[in-house]
Amino acid sequence: MRPRTGSRISASGPILLVGFMGTGKTTIGKLVAEKLGWRFIDSDRLIEQRVGKSIAELFAEGSEAHFRQMEADLCVEIAGWRQTVVATGGGMVIPPANFERLKAAGLLICLNAPFEHIMARLADDTERPLHSQLAELWAVRAPHYAAVPHQIDTAKMTPYTISESVIELWRLTR
Repeated sequence: MRPRTGSRISASGPILLVGFMGTGKTTIGKLVAEKLGWRFIDSDRLIEQRVGKSIAELFAEGSEAHFRQMEADLCVEIAGWRQTVVATGGGMVIPPANFERLKAAGLLICLNAPFEHIMARLADDTERPLHSQLAELWAVRAPHYAAVPHQIDTAKMTPYTISESVIELWRLTR
């Protein structure tokens, strides 16, 4: 897991975990933040707190566009954060402007897994918005995730091992 050329980041800039739902962004993000003594932010939960509604409620109300704008605004805000591990929403990295902002803000890492593993992890989870469209979402989002500079496959690793890989990558790139 070598950093790509020119991928040096600020030692205190955020670590940004992106990827499809079910890849472990929140679980790993919390572990990494705890190990580094940093704060942890789940972007979806932060947006929910700010609007006083769940993302599922926003989507059900037809407010997906409003939610996506809030994600874009949050990308701008994240650029000023220090010593923070951020678990982003699964679609946050899809708009090119968001991708570029996040890439410039800190260490951008994609947590990924084969689609079959993700489906198994999400089998009993009906709370997530767009759950019924997982295959379509995966097909659209996978190329965007593949463009993220750093990749960690979470399929056959424990959360502890994944968190150690994230921290090792952070140390190599700062």
